[in-house]
This record gives sequence, C-alpha cells and structure tokens, in this order.
Amino acid sequence: MKKKYRSIFISDVHLGTKSFKADSLNDFLKHNDCNTLYLIGDIIDGWQVSQNKWKWKKSQSRLVERILKISREDSKVIYIPGNHDEFLRPILKHDISFKGLELHNQFMHIGVDGKRYLITHGDLFDGITKLAPWMAFLGDKLYEMLLGLNNHVNYIRRHFGYGYWSISKYLKHKVKKAIDFIFDFEKNLANHCKRKGFDGVICGHIHHAEIKEIDGVMYMNDGDWVENCTALVEHHDGKFEIITWPIH
Repeated sequence: MKKKYRSIFISDVHLGTKSFKADSLNDFLKHNDCNTLYLIGDIIDGWQVSQNKWKWKKSQSRLVERILKISREDSKVIYIPGNHDEFLRPILKHDISFKGLELHNQFMHIGVDGKRYLITHGDLFDGITKLAPWMAFLGDKLYEMLLGLNNHVNYIRRHFGYGYWSISKYLKHKVKKAIDFIFDFEKNLANHCKRKGFDGVICGHIHHAEIKEIDGVMYMNDGDWVENCTALVEHHDGKFEIITWPIH
C-alpha cells in the first residue's frame, strides 16, 4: 500500500550516469505518493551528454515513464533545473506548464501553515559554482572518479558480508567543513530568503540531506540519489521529514 504525502521533494538524480540509483528511486516512487512532486534540479545530467559519457539503462526509462504517469494522474510535477540540467534554464524566461508538468527556474511552496518556502536547486548560491565554474567542473570530475571507486570497494565489501559504505560521502563531508567556512552555502541561502521575505528554503545541490533553522529561516535539503537515496517529504499535517530509502 502506498504512503501518501502532501509533497515529495527530490533532487540530484543525475539521469544518464552510472552512479544514479535508478532501482532505488523507482522503488521509492512505487511505494510513496503525493499531491505534488518537486524535482529540484540535476535530474538529467547534461554534463555527461556534453562529454559523450551518457549511460542509459531500462531502469532509467522506467523512472521517466513513472514520473510522466504521475503528472498525468492526480499529482502535479514541478521541475526546477540545476547546474547539471541548466540547458533548460534559457527556455524558462517564462514558466512552462503542460499536462500536469510545470517547469520553473525557481518556485514558491506554501506550507500547510501558510509559510512561504523558496524552491531552488541551490547552485546559484554556491560560491564555487558562482565564482569559479572551472573549480566546480574539476570537483565534479573528482567526484565522478570517487563514485566509480565506490562501486569497486562496495563489490569487495559485499563479498565479505559488509554493507554499503561511501568513500566519496566520507571525504566530501571532511572537505565540506572547509568549503563551508569560505563559501557558506547554507547561510547564503538563508540570508537570501530572509531578505526576500521567505520563511524557508528547500534545495538540493550539495548531496547532503538536512533540516535545520538558520537565523530564523528554515533550511531543508533533500539530498541525492547517487549516494544517499534521500527525499524530503511534507506530511498532510505540515510536518517535514527526510526519508532515506534502501540502496538497491
């Protein structure tokens, strides 16, 4: 039986990459339903397309079909591009709506209690992406190498009966503290929301799911589907929760 939520927020799917956990996300959407599904950027990995490294499996086709089916039925699907699918941004000078599927550069979500949340991928508030795009590209290449190494390490771990462990997640968490000190991604978002009169922000981009308050602004990040398999959900009573789904 499906669990029904008011809203589900997912991002950083990276369709077209080997690291995307397509089976896990398909399983999640099979068992969870919502009134509104938010796709908050990096759903399609356009960087892989531009480098002729596009990887496509049947499980990824099934996911696209499932999302389109959701948009055709009772649920609304809202897609906000990120830096990996930024090729969509130039066509979104005006919002696009088609049979239950909407595309926006940014969006405002109204909570059950009437609070206003900015929905944005988050890359525009990332000091590295904004100030040094070449560094962001280099970081993405290193991250891709670590994800490949993950596959080999976890193959060996499974052979010896150990569970999944992410090298890239471990190293990124260590480096993240130093990067946050300089660029302060989360505070940049919170400060922007405060200036614009939003009560909170819902984003992705940094592959780190979290719910916390920053200087009176609610910061919520839904994580990713290449390492952590996490989603942010909004219950019908207005409560927000991070769900971690099993890795298949």
